[in-house]
Amino acid sequence: MSDRARALVPLVLATVATQASIVVLAPLVVAIGREFHASLGQVGLARSALAATAVAVSFAIGPWIDRTGVRPLLVAGALFALAGAGLTAAAPSLALFYGAQVVTGVGVACLLSAGFAGVAVYFADAQAAWAVGWVVGAQSLAWIVGNPIVGVLADGGSWRLAYVVPAAIAALALGAALLAPRSPAGSRSATPGAGLAAVFRDRSARRWVTAELVAYSAWTAELTYAGAFYIESYGVDESEVGILLSVGSVVFLVVSTNTARLTAGVPRRALIVVSAVAMGVLLVPILNLTPSVWFTVGLFCAVAVCASLRSTAASTLGLAQLPDQPGSMMGARTASAQLGYMIGAGAGGAVLALADFGALGFVLFGGMALSAVLIARVADPEAEPVLARPAPEPVPD
Repeated sequence: MSDRARALVPLVLATVATQASIVVLAPLVVAIGREFHASLGQVGLARSALAATAVAVSFAIGPWIDRTGVRPLLVAGALFALAGAGLTAAAPSLALFYGAQVVTGVGVACLLSAGFAGVAVYFADAQAAWAVGWVVGAQSLAWIVGNPIVGVLADGGSWRLAYVVPAAIAALALGAALLAPRSPAGSRSATPGAGLAAVFRDRSARRWVTAELVAYSAWTAELTYAGAFYIESYGVDESEVGILLSVGSVVFLVVSTNTARLTAGVPRRALIVVSAVAMGVLLVPILNLTPSVWFTVGLFCAVAVCASLRSTAASTLGLAQLPDQPGSMMGARTASAQLGYMIGAGAGGAVLALADFGALGFVLFGGMALSAVLIARVADPEAEPVLARPAPEPVPD
């Protein structure tokens, strides 16, 4: 394995394990609700429990990455994710099911922050966009490979058996983390938390974090209840839902891993704004028009194209805000993303309880439009003069 692959694979598996721990719930919401006699909104709050934990933990681990490097966080995160999957599968009640998500949330915070911060630590600026494309896009493997297996296991066995999927991916992430390069520390904050405080002191970085929070809130409200939408609108079963959800994820993977090449020369900030607005526009007919399953799948694939462009470009823009403190910046990213997951899951469940999927589509449009307005005010070092900063030492090919 080349040095570049040895640096990239642990980052990719870290974010795949993160996504597997989160999205496993989507095709299982209905089955879990039946067993625990709970509503869709109540089961969906499990994602909020996971996200709330990840938010709290990410505030502490961002500066830790800057001080010690990414490898220790990759190992710790994989161990917590593995334990969380086992506890979730064994949960005898909804309350303990929520509790298991707390353990998983610690793993998510560690893996997600270290996975993205590792791009800045291991790769020079010229390679960063390529590496981010893989780190962002590979997360969709949890939908492409993991969720169809989750659906089959849930349909043929039980939803508890389906949690072997995130457990297996977390085990792979642990193995890769143990073999990851020992990275130099990014910044050396004088006191714990100083790096994270710098994120919120910087106006542009603060705007970027807020824009990501809004975008993830809207996107999560769609993803959390996408499986339930297919089941209730078209009467498909859990195994079919896993396959349907994976189709858009294939599109997301292909576009994300080629974003750096496909959008070369396109202003990064404009790309994020346009793709965010396009996502919002497409989410309205997805949740309001149901002529056929494949109509919905087709629109979802279009949303996946926009989401991949937005996520990849937004991640590189975020790393560019405080390039000397990647851990703190990506810790803040994890906090905004997970807080967005918590808000999105809760708000989506509330909208469904009070109205229907159609109303949810219009709410999501508003969220994506607001994120576009916010990101338009974020400084882009590629387009604006900035003070020169030393680049990280690249990993040799």
